[in-house]
Amino acid sequence: MARTLRGLQKRIEGCRTCPRLVEWRERVAREKRASYQGDTYWGKAVPSFGDPAARVLIVGLAPAAHGANRTGRMFTGDRSGDWLYRALHKEGFANQAESVWRDDGLVLHDCWVTAMVHCAPPDNKPLPAERDACQPYFLEELSLMPAIEVIICLGSFGWTGVLKTLAAQGQLIKPRPAFGHGVEAKVGPYQLIGSYHPSQQNTFTKRLTEPMFDAVFQRVGEWLV
Repeated sequence: MARTLRGLQKRIEGCRTCPRLVEWRERVAREKRASYQGDTYWGKAVPSFGDPAARVLIVGLAPAAHGANRTGRMFTGDRSGDWLYRALHKEGFANQAESVWRDDGLVLHDCWVTAMVHCAPPDNKPLPAERDACQPYFLEELSLMPAIEVIICLGSFGWTGVLKTLAAQGQLIKPRPAFGHGVEAKVGPYQLIGSYHPSQQNTFTKRLTEPMFDAVFQRVGEWLV
């Protein structure tokens, strides 16, 4: 299973399906942010990361231009990742609370991190067509991870994308539940829970607080007992 998942991640890394995203991720990697001029940016589609035998799947929006697009690992090198891996560490899903680079020793247990779109998009806003172009990767990922029980959707884009992907898999729920922080839905074999995305837009404005975010992972822990 792990070898097959590794093969899928290699195919994701080599993907050049969406011209707008390819142009943007590579331009950002060339021009760089001033504070990261000494870094060698990843500048490719970012693979998923975690425990191949995981029961918990975390689905984000897309790599950040100077976060995962720089470091080469999902939710690594930016403030969103600081929040995510700190919460995972508190609940025992991660061996450390920090995630700064793809070879920093971070190991996830019973948890797998992915995104609906694997390339950094301009203005952090992927197009629906770009989400749809990445959907086959997500479908294949689900098929290769039969232990998944819980899917955490970070943000409305992730929530909508997961529901659409599960519908394509034949897992339907009607009426389709609206996104909200802490919203729960049972879809086929999966328990879904929504969370506001730990973006600076949400955390700086206190729309999402750390106790709110931690509560999502505490809830997941209750399901897995």
